[in-house]
Amino acid sequence: MNDQHDHGALGDTEYAEFMELAAEEGFDLEDVEGAIEEAGHGPLPVLAVVGRPNVGKSTLVNRFIGRREAVVEDKPGVTRDRVTYEAEWAGRRFKVVDTGGWEQDVLGIDASVAAQAEFAIDAADAVVFVVDATVGATDTDEAVVKLLRRAGKPVVLAANKVDGPSAEADAAMLWSLGLGQPYPVSALHGRGTGDLLDEVLEALPDAPAQTFGTAVGGPRRIALIGRPNVGKSSLLNKIAGEERVVVNEMAGTTRDPVDELVELGGKTWKFVDTAGIRKKVHLQEGADYYASLRTAAAVEKAEVAVVLIDTSDSISVQDQRIITMAVEAGRALVVAYNKWDTLDEERRYYLEREIETEMQQVAWAPRVNVSASTGRHMDKLVPAIETALEGWETRVPTGRLNAFLGELVASHPHPIRGGKQPRILFGTQAGTKPPRFVLFASGFLEHGYRRFVERRLREEFGFEGTPIHISVRVREKRGKKK
Repeated sequence: MNDQHDHGALGDTEYAEFMELAAEEGFDLEDVEGAIEEAGHGPLPVLAVVGRPNVGKSTLVNRFIGRREAVVEDKPGVTRDRVTYEAEWAGRRFKVVDTGGWEQDVLGIDASVAAQAEFAIDAADAVVFVVDATVGATDTDEAVVKLLRRAGKPVVLAANKVDGPSAEADAAMLWSLGLGQPYPVSALHGRGTGDLLDEVLEALPDAPAQTFGTAVGGPRRIALIGRPNVGKSSLLNKIAGEERVVVNEMAGTTRDPVDELVELGGKTWKFVDTAGIRKKVHLQEGADYYASLRTAAAVEKAEVAVVLIDTSDSISVQDQRIITMAVEAGRALVVAYNKWDTLDEERRYYLEREIETEMQQVAWAPRVNVSASTGRHMDKLVPAIETALEGWETRVPTGRLNAFLGELVASHPHPIRGGKQPRILFGTQAGTKPPRFVLFASGFLEHGYRRFVERRLREEFGFEGTPIHISVRVREKRGKKK
């Protein structure tokens, strides 16, 4: 790797040749450098935003990501599908985990705040702890402080609702929490958020501490995810060959997530714990929030996600959300259909139709039909995981990619729009895990054409079991400098 610049996955010679090509085609080289660097990044560091309900976490997250994406409503506990967002500050990119939407008072407020904070902290490289300066530190806040101390992750303390100089004194009172300097902010007005973000960048590692594959030959990390009660615990117990997963009655009680080391197909794998939270009936409703938060946390820590789907039910919106979560996080993917052995002919026929329509967006993911209770087809799980990881790590050399793109453009040119015909001029794969491509074009490429390019890339190079990211840079008009 060259020290001055991150060439993504390109070696030095390949990089030099590529830049020459870009110069010939009239691209701004700084732009090209930026595009490769951006697409070549490994996993981004993760920042968790935690705190009591109504202290303004979601509003602050919106400030961080610079757009109103986290839904903010006045009533506490607004559910949302997403918990992670990408943000950028001072040229550095990171992910934000927002716990603002999971504020259902199911377990008593203290327990719920603690449970959320715990899952979020577990997935994060650093934490922003939001306290309402006008209220001061409450018992719940003190409980979160204990969790933070135990986790030992870097913490930045945000004293929110400091709307003017008079409230600065309130913020100063928060030194008493023992988390160091309180940063006074007003999430609503944006006051002080810049200083807070500067401090966050100090706290975040440049790259996550546990980059993939650092321990050569270390066990690969698998997250077993799926809706509550699809049989994740039973499947893990079956795989581990004994009752290894503690099936705990109380939802979200503080406990260490269990990472199971499991011997499977002659190899050791690390199953990152996401075994659904087992809950008493009256906890049913709130536990779904935790399930989403935990799923996000587990997916962040894993390399491959195995999504378990209960075939005795129709494929639900929730199943699709969970799949989307894994795809957006850029993880390798395997879809396992559980309870296959219990289906009759008719259900099987309808299920196949459902899979064709509902699972179209991940048709590239290896599929296994298993039974957690009988252990049927467990042997097929490992080859599927290995296939997905292989796709996830595949890299196409630039020369070969451009030969392929040349043929593609010649045989299937982009449709003419407004008298112009945009062309893909050349491209490179800047990163793997998952494969990330940067295409350089003479004009805007429509969504449909990008999808077509992705489909052809898969047909040509495999990429089974992995999402593919394609970003397109359009050439500025020659002679026109930005």
